[in-house]
Amino acid sequence: MNGLNRRAFLTASAAILVAGTPGRAQEVLLGGPVRPPRRPAPSAKALVNRAGLGGSVAYAALDATTGQMIRSEQPDLPLPPASTLKAVTALYAMDRLGGDHRFRTRVMRVGDMLVLAGGGDPVLTTDDLARLADALVATGQQTPTRFAVWGGALPRIEELEPGQAVHLSYNPAISGMILNFNRVYLGWRQAGGDYQLTLEARADAHSPRAYTITARAAVQQALFTYSADERREHWLVSRASMGRAGSRWLPVRKPELYAGDVFQTLCRARGLVLPSPEVLADLPNAEEVAAVESPALRDILIGMMRYSTNLTAEVVGLHASGAASLAASGAAMRAWWQDAGGTGEVVFADHSGLSADSRVTAGGLARLMAGYGQKNGLRALMKDDPLVDTLGRTPEHSARIEAKTGTLNFVSNLAGYATGSQGGREIVFAVLCADLPRRARTEGQELPAGVSTWTKRAKTLQAELVETWVAPDPAPAVTTSGAEPVPITQ
Repeated sequence: MNGLNRRAFLTASAAILVAGTPGRAQEVLLGGPVRPPRRPAPSAKALVNRAGLGGSVAYAALDATTGQMIRSEQPDLPLPPASTLKAVTALYAMDRLGGDHRFRTRVMRVGDMLVLAGGGDPVLTTDDLARLADALVATGQQTPTRFAVWGGALPRIEELEPGQAVHLSYNPAISGMILNFNRVYLGWRQAGGDYQLTLEARADAHSPRAYTITARAAVQQALFTYSADERREHWLVSRASMGRAGSRWLPVRKPELYAGDVFQTLCRARGLVLPSPEVLADLPNAEEVAAVESPALRDILIGMMRYSTNLTAEVVGLHASGAASLAASGAAMRAWWQDAGGTGEVVFADHSGLSADSRVTAGGLARLMAGYGQKNGLRALMKDDPLVDTLGRTPEHSARIEAKTGTLNFVSNLAGYATGSQGGREIVFAVLCADLPRRARTEGQELPAGVSTWTKRAKTLQAELVETWVAPDPAPAVTTSGAEPVPITQ
């Protein structure tokens, strides 16, 4: 061994003795800290295979700054958007109505008749009607001979999606008169060997009884059975499914009578007696005597995106289009999609994504969000960390995700924006997962066998894909303080 090599060998040996670890010896030799090599991330194909979802997985990820496609798989495959469609609806409504738009619910006077005139406010609550009753009573109105409700500000739609189970609260009727998202609160408890059932128009401060809706326990195989006549809605509830006590929301399908009944109760409590409500098909020329307004549309949309309220999506979409049906309104939004730079084969059978017939592509959705969406504030409407409720927070999931989820039976989607930690990329992305045969077999079922496990696997896949897309580029195994890397041999 010559003198130079002997000196290098002794220096390296001393470094190992001083440092105690080979890694520390590298720092001494190279004059700087060592960054261990990053473990190669699994490929997208490996992640998809590991998820084992079956069906189709389509995705597209774009660089948020340049708009360039950086990752894609089947980006032009049309699949059900589920509630990711609400991101499109939000942009559409903001464009057509403006973020400061407010919906107005009024009380009108026509001769000796008072009319509760709905303005299609999607977030009107019993507490808002209580404020309206206060305003009406403050005007000194006398008891009218007639009291009516008008819901013609929007087309009348009996159910958002007829294929859904009859008792699902997210599938009520639509009209221009909307109260508590057109839901009623059913509660029950056992008392003396029988059941006592109550129906309330529940809100934060007021929960009056809903007199236009009835419910009773019955011996029947179906969980719920629904019927209606001209004046009331009726629910039968399976005794075997009720337990000792419980509650749930049920959809309302006669919203004018429901709202009129609640308003009548609130006015009576303030000393103004109104006759039983009737429903008007047309609103006559009338004088406004009291009114309440909704929050600004921008705030309504933030709530819609956070809680994924189907009714709100359909209502703001119908307002934006002015169309007479959901099909015509969806067609109008499709035309806007093309004008806004959306691409790919799309079908908008509704505005919420609840319909089995709606379709969108991952590439088209990602491009819309990257272009028109970034320019028009979509990111500010998105929910932060939308997968946390299902997956929790783990060190492996460090990306900041602002996105909209979309879930139907055997459909799970995620679309939005993500930023990596520690110098990672900023991206716009859409991931669409769907097993369409299994979805078709379970259409309208509330929780079919296997769907919870399938959905969690899909959401895990979405989180893993996003993490790989935002990760910084791999770095060299060793860094130095201005010196050339020196190979280290074991």
